[in-house]
Amino acid sequence: MRKLERSIVAVLLGLLAAPVLAQTTVLSAARIHTMDTARPLARAMAFDASGRILALGDADELQARYPQARRLDVGSATVVPGLIDAHAHVGGLGFAMLGADLVGTASKAEIIERLRAKAAQLKPGEWLLGNGWDQNDWPQQSFPTAAELDVVFPDRPVWLSRVDGHAGWANSAAMRAVPRDLAGNWQPDGGMIQRDAAGKPNGIFIDNAMLLVEHARPAPDEATSERALALGMQAAVEHGLTGVHDAGITLAELRRYQRLADRGQMPLRIYAMADGNSDALESLCRNGLYRHPSGRLQMRAVKLYADGALGSRGAAMLEDYSDDHGNRGLLVMSADELAVASAKAKRCGVQVATHAIGDRGNRLALDTYAHALGADVAGDHRWRVEHAQILAPADLARFAQLHVIASMQPTHATSDMPWAQERVGAQRIVGAYAWRQLRDSGARLAFGSDFPVESVDPRLGLYSAVSRADGEGKPAGGWMPQEKLNAFEALRGFTLDAAYAGFGENELGSLAPGKRADFVVLAEDPLAVPDARLRTLDVRATYVDGRPVYEAGKAASAAAP
Repeated sequence: MRKLERSIVAVLLGLLAAPVLAQTTVLSAARIHTMDTARPLARAMAFDASGRILALGDADELQARYPQARRLDVGSATVVPGLIDAHAHVGGLGFAMLGADLVGTASKAEIIERLRAKAAQLKPGEWLLGNGWDQNDWPQQSFPTAAELDVVFPDRPVWLSRVDGHAGWANSAAMRAVPRDLAGNWQPDGGMIQRDAAGKPNGIFIDNAMLLVEHARPAPDEATSERALALGMQAAVEHGLTGVHDAGITLAELRRYQRLADRGQMPLRIYAMADGNSDALESLCRNGLYRHPSGRLQMRAVKLYADGALGSRGAAMLEDYSDDHGNRGLLVMSADELAVASAKAKRCGVQVATHAIGDRGNRLALDTYAHALGADVAGDHRWRVEHAQILAPADLARFAQLHVIASMQPTHATSDMPWAQERVGAQRIVGAYAWRQLRDSGARLAFGSDFPVESVDPRLGLYSAVSRADGEGKPAGGWMPQEKLNAFEALRGFTLDAAYAGFGENELGSLAPGKRADFVVLAEDPLAVPDARLRTLDVRATYVDGRPVYEAGKAASAAAP
């Protein structure tokens, strides 16, 4: 009788196990770089239907262990953990795709040409929006003016965001829409309206001054706003990204993400940061840290702003700009505002991530953190400085000392290198884009792009990190080559360390049993190709939770869990 019972139990267990085995997938590849120190290299990986990794090893071993598993052989390709952009703006990318693309324009004439083409698609009186201009790429590197837009667009409002998102260029029609008189000598807190000698605005608005025009233009409807998020996310997965830290969103934007997640229309993971000391942070304090049941969306951080950007000379500096005497940039939030917001986040258990680019902005962020964290500074707070571009020598070691993550964007260095030293001079540039100095000091680097300020493509970030050169390999040997990283360090910045910056290293960032099957299939081995080849790695597929969210040559799909 007992033998019969055991036989029945064995049959039943077999029947129960069969569907599980059938839903298991065994992926085999020429190589799998796991980023896991316990097993850095494998040739096969098994994962279940829920997208959990079961095992890694050799193909024959895993096929024998899971005989009924589905086979997925990617041949000579290389598999790496899903790439995570630790600082970007998904909605911003989507809206940039909907507006006039001004990235890479080499002159004002080229901008006007692109604006004319976009305006032809608009209704009469509809605002003409664009993004990506950079006066540093023009023959004459001075800021443009409203008059240059007025010649072509005397009646249609035009509003164009600079490539770094920290300055805007308006025509007169757009400025007329602002309800407040923009003339005079007053300035908004944390911003600057540029004016002519007579005190009239010339069309350039820096940092918080941009809000005057932003609030005057018609707000996009919900459908358009959701479409922007969808466009941004799809562009991300097409370039190998399985996660993005969306650096500063409103509560309304979180609600849009939630609706997309509820409908299963999020192809990747979003780690959202509340936009300053506003409703979104208040919601986290009132309701607790947020995580969607799908695992594709969470918010447990707040994005604050210490200063502006280097390209528009808004980054807060300890001394005058080398190319603009008398100007030391500006603080977007005052020291008191930063202190209040940081203390509030600390009370609520919310991670703080502060935008800081100039050496004064970075020092203020670090000083604020030290005071707010107090005795907990050595704890697992994972507070971050976003960008950390220009650092005073005395502040380099403070990142590791305060356990603060340096969330940096490698392509910022290679975009800024033609003019960065003119801004800060030969002495201060030594502490600029200092990846090697920071990493060797013991600080953790989380890498991103800041898209749409830079390209959404993480391959460009990998290349910049190891080469510190432009797409043509110039300057030879790289700009400030002592700050280069090797390919493994660069890849770690976009995988395991980016996951750590979002409290996700137990689930993401490396390929190991129990973790999520988020990975990218590449035609080449990023740890073996020449540096220049990193820019053009062939992304064959992007997988999230073990399902393809992008496959080269196939139609887009959200591949919801």
